Order: sequence, then C-alpha cells, then structure tokens
Amino acid sequence: MQSFLDTYGYIATWLGIISGFTFFLSLLLIPLFINRLDSNFFLHLHKNKKKKNKHEHPLMFMLLRILRYSVGVFLISAGILMLFLPGQGLLTIIIGIALLDFPAKRALTGRILSCQKIQKSLNWIREKGAKSPFTFP
Repeated sequence: MQSFLDTYGYIATWLGIISGFTFFLSLLLIPLFINRLDSNFFLHLHKNKKKKNKHEHPLMFMLLRILRYSVGVFLISAGILMLFLPGQGLLTIIIGIALLDFPAKRALTGRILSCQKIQKSLNWIREKGAKSPFTFP
C-alpha cells in the first residue's frame, strides 16, 4: 500500500507543479500575445495567406511553417488541459487555432468567437494593454 501512495503521490505532486506552471505561464504570455495582434486580426483570419516572399528560401519557409503548426498544436493541447486545470483555456485554444490551417477553421473560429463572453474577455485584455478592441466578424 505504501509504494502505491508513494508512486501516485509523486505523480500528483508533479502534475500540481506543472499545472501551476502552465497557469502562471498562461497569465503572462496569453495577454502579451493578444495585445500584439492587430485589432482587425479576426476579420482577416481566413484570408488566403499564400503570399510567399520571393527571396525566402523554401527550406526556411517549411521550417517556419512547421514551427507555427507545432506551437498551434501545443497551444490547443494546453488550452484543452486548461479547461480542467487552472488557466485561460478557451483563449489559449483560440490562439492555437489561429496559428493552424485546416478545412473547418472558419466555422470553428466563428462559432467560438460568436460567444459574447469570449469577445468581452479578449477585449478586456486589450483594454488592460491600452490597445484598441478587436473587431469581430
């Protein structure tokens, strides 16, 4: 019985530490990221972004795209965890979705952003950062 408690007590301790770390990290980074976006970011979120710089090397283009997708998947995963753990789950999921390209992106972001509470939360963060509020579709 003692080894069972030792093993799971150790895991629970680490889960608590990770949960606290992601909570404080989200409190610091999510507002910074939201305040760096343009106020019309969500209006132009679905525009075709296939303009590629002629001087950009194809390998660099692919590396940046892989990095962007990796960060997007990480943010969505962390956001889903933050729905059950402390943190700003829905806002983190929205930012992760914004970094990805997939067929149902417009419908999913439109559905999430149609919620008045989400819009108020995003604009509250912008207000605290002395930025103009977002314009939503």
